[in-house]
Amino acid sequence: MPDTPSDPTDVQDDGVSRRLQRDQDAAGRSTVPGDDGPGVAAADEEIFAEREARSGAADAGKKSSTRNAVEWVAVIAGALLIAVIVRTFIFQTFWIPSPSMATTLVKDDRVLVNKLSYKFHDPNRGDVIVFERPPNEEGNIKDLIKRVIGLPGDRVSIMDGKVSINGKQLEEPYTHGLPTEPKIGCGPGVTTGIDTKKGFTVPKDHLFVMGDNRINSLDGRCFGPIDEDLVVGRAFVIIWPPAKTGGL
Repeated sequence: MPDTPSDPTDVQDDGVSRRLQRDQDAAGRSTVPGDDGPGVAAADEEIFAEREARSGAADAGKKSSTRNAVEWVAVIAGALLIAVIVRTFIFQTFWIPSPSMATTLVKDDRVLVNKLSYKFHDPNRGDVIVFERPPNEEGNIKDLIKRVIGLPGDRVSIMDGKVSINGKQLEEPYTHGLPTEPKIGCGPGVTTGIDTKKGFTVPKDHLFVMGDNRINSLDGRCFGPIDEDLVVGRAFVIIWPPAKTGGL
């Protein structure tokens, strides 16, 4: 007996069911292998966006680190440049190598020197100055520190343990009563000094300097007046040791 054909209704319903299933799959995701539906595409887009965000954040972090490193290098280089400029042209520290300025300054004290001071005004009597060792003075230390006693044109004389400027005795509290001898030992077998009767006149553009420790200072009494061009600057403050910190 021939096979009975399927009920048309069954066939029709079968087709409708398949179409409904396809429509539902299209609304959600495809059931056909290799055919990604809208849901999968949206998920892929989210994953891609997340990866892009992470990559962007990593790149931003790297750029930020590089920028910070460059900024720090620039800051350090700028600080070093400023330090060199300050030390070369404005301020410089010096240490005291001998007791020649005692008790004002003793060995190993540190002072700050203003190298611009005499660019704006002339040295004053009583200033404590740092200057290059005069050409006629032997020694290994390049820079010396002494006090200005005679200015250009001053007539300086030493009598009875006292210094006179232009015939007037100079008040010198910084010597703490130590006498000023006109003649001192200035090296192996060398002794010199000022003509105490006539005195001498400080030449133009020169300064006469002495240490505060008048009985133990190789100073102008040995090498005479110094050229102002040798002056490095004015020592104006003690910075070491802390207990002595203060102005000069």
